[in-house]
Amino acid sequence: MNRYGIHGERGRRGTTALLALALAGGLLLTGCAGGDDASNGAQDTTTDSRGSGMPAPDGPRYDGGTSTGGAGGTGEGEKDGDSRGIAPDPGHLSTFAVDVDTASYGYARRTLAEGRLPDPATVRPEEFVNSFRQDYERPDGDGFSVTVDGARTADEDWSLVRVGLATRPAERQGERPPAALTFVIDISGSMAEPGRLDLAQEALGTMTDRLRDDDSVAIVTFSDEAETVLPMTRLGDHRGRVHDAIDSLEPTDSTNLGAGVETGYETAVEGSRDGATNRVVLVSDALANTGDTDADTILERVATERREHGITLFGVGVGSDYGDALMERLADKGDGHTTYVSTPEDAREVFSEQLPRHIELTARDAKAQVAFDPETVAEFRLVGYDNRQVADEDFRDDRVDGGEVGPGHTVTALYAVRTRPGADGHLATATVRWLDPDSRDPHEESGAVETGALDDSVWESDRGLRVTATAAYFADALRTSGGGYGDDHGDGGSLPGAPGLAELSERADGLADSTEDEDLRDLAEAIEEADRLT
Repeated sequence: MNRYGIHGERGRRGTTALLALALAGGLLLTGCAGGDDASNGAQDTTTDSRGSGMPAPDGPRYDGGTSTGGAGGTGEGEKDGDSRGIAPDPGHLSTFAVDVDTASYGYARRTLAEGRLPDPATVRPEEFVNSFRQDYERPDGDGFSVTVDGARTADEDWSLVRVGLATRPAERQGERPPAALTFVIDISGSMAEPGRLDLAQEALGTMTDRLRDDDSVAIVTFSDEAETVLPMTRLGDHRGRVHDAIDSLEPTDSTNLGAGVETGYETAVEGSRDGATNRVVLVSDALANTGDTDADTILERVATERREHGITLFGVGVGSDYGDALMERLADKGDGHTTYVSTPEDAREVFSEQLPRHIELTARDAKAQVAFDPETVAEFRLVGYDNRQVADEDFRDDRVDGGEVGPGHTVTALYAVRTRPGADGHLATATVRWLDPDSRDPHEESGAVETGALDDSVWESDRGLRVTATAAYFADALRTSGGGYGDDHGDGGSLPGAPGLAELSERADGLADSTEDEDLRDLAEAIEEADRLT
């Protein structure tokens, strides 16, 4: 086994043996692997969904079915049926639910700013990567465009391959459907800390003034009990009522998160509107300590309301102590996503810009599947998405949950890929499948990349790929520096070609200087602080 190891998990529900292997190996990366000895023609092996080692079946090369070929190619999509044509080698597939969460990166920045390294368990690389908007080509209608590119690293035969998905631009305020938003706001004692409830109140007040007259808002609060402070109210001439309800919020008592979620969904169901986008927005530090604190019970309530009423959940995390894992699971079960705010600027961006702009959905249950060509790829691993993996055979099973995505979003997945020595030709095809948010009809789109299209160096590649690599290397280093992955990966971490934090900070500084992008400046400062603390 080489320095980076091999991990053969096949789906979201791995076996105990596979879990033990992942823990023992201390891997950051998840994915699939072929044979480790490409040079002498050894037969590839894989691990199937039952966890047993078995030879990969022989067969013709898979070219992706819907792919039109070429880096960043876009297929014509499929509305019904199986578009694969020739089935791919099952040992060279990677499948995951599309995710646009960013809370992990925001919380890590907050922790570093306070002079502490984040707990490695809270570092999710895909959320670092997806915190930075990319300039992928946009589709004309609902659904996705697919871009695939990559570049070689300093480690021999290893490359980083990026799969980029993009939805159409967000429509102007007046063109989207009306919204029915139920805000479930934590007013427990812990929310009295500056930068929690006060931050949310200021941002909610600003957002109320920016929503349209035909939008509706309800407010539910929870501490030891839950209360509907404001039933679903059409804004119109009633903005004053909403402002009064927001201004009246005061922190008290403990955190009964279960009661808050249950009452919030009841209020959302009672106030749901036909033709409107119905959403629950949970604002909390997610530190449940009273009432129903069992995550699975709370999650089942969210899942039931999602299935019956199509109400999605948007989780907004706050506070220096933050229940990151619970908030992420709630959002996953609620077909929504999470973000984290720690400054007034963050809060205004989330509530006044992102939420009104992304109220609408353009894709439901979106899943991506990447097929790597066994003739050119010896081994690969997906960076992050640990909690979003889907069994390969469930890719086209539309009963299996995927991710919900709105307009104006980009989604990025990064792979570490070891090519066979001298490999030339088709490298990988990425396909995204989603359901139309109204008709629930399935659609697909694909893109592919050839080995010859890989840039010679990550650090001389497209700006977007350099940003992606920088964010992924940073997350990798944070997970490694926390002690969770051992010391056998060197200073730079476990990703191939990983630089040390000092070099990575310089790379981020250079990107920030050349682009004058404040988000990249913040990234550079966070990396510099992490370097100081390690």
